[in-house]
Amino acid sequence: MIYERVEKGVFIDRPNRFIANVLINGKNEVVHVKNTGRCKEILIEGSLVYIQKSTNINRKTAYDLIAVEKEIGRGEKITINIDSQIPNKVVEEAIIQSKIPEIGKIDYLKREAKHGSSRFDFYYEKGNVKGFIEVKGVTLENNRHAKFPDAPTKRGARHLKELTYLQNKGYQNYVFFLLQMNHPVIFSPNWETDEEFSNNLVEANNSGIGILCYDALVGAEYICINKKIEKSI
Repeated sequence: MIYERVEKGVFIDRPNRFIANVLINGKNEVVHVKNTGRCKEILIEGSLVYIQKSTNINRKTAYDLIAVEKEIGRGEKITINIDSQIPNKVVEEAIIQSKIPEIGKIDYLKREAKHGSSRFDFYYEKGNVKGFIEVKGVTLENNRHAKFPDAPTKRGARHLKELTYLQNKGYQNYVFFLLQMNHPVIFSPNWETDEEFSNNLVEANNSGIGILCYDALVGAEYICINKKIEKSI
């Protein structure tokens, strides 16, 4: 996935979940943050960030904050994409192009699929197999260990319960964790932050749901799926 109209800025602070103050070309600009998660480990004062200029002249904010550079020691940095809308697009593209061996070549894929009172990111069919796919974007890492979530998510925990129920009804479901960076070597649920979600993920894994973890190649103007990484669940 390619971003256009990307500029550099320096992160100042984040008054609330939706906006941040960023220094752009020497001027303080209020920008929209495309991620309502905490991101407190990476949105640090003085960090280099990447913002995308909007084409909508009627918006209150002229920019979207889409990525940030994080120091990982020894003078090295990685770029982490924090756009919460992009993981679904990246995973959808990879599935359509048959780049996910665990899922393989599918016959049909539908976005925002409803089942009863639930709504999942994707519904797919492959021969006689059918199921649902939930995508989670991961931005939290420490010492090459990625974790999800970075804040409690009741909705995420509920989705796992619903997927497990459907798995036991004969569907073949998947939970896809896309690491929006290329640095971690292992992924695990964030037990310290959300025990309910973590327990539900263990139950989902035990039920036969496919738990997929892939990292991504990330730059200021792009993000694309890269490779499968190890998981500990």
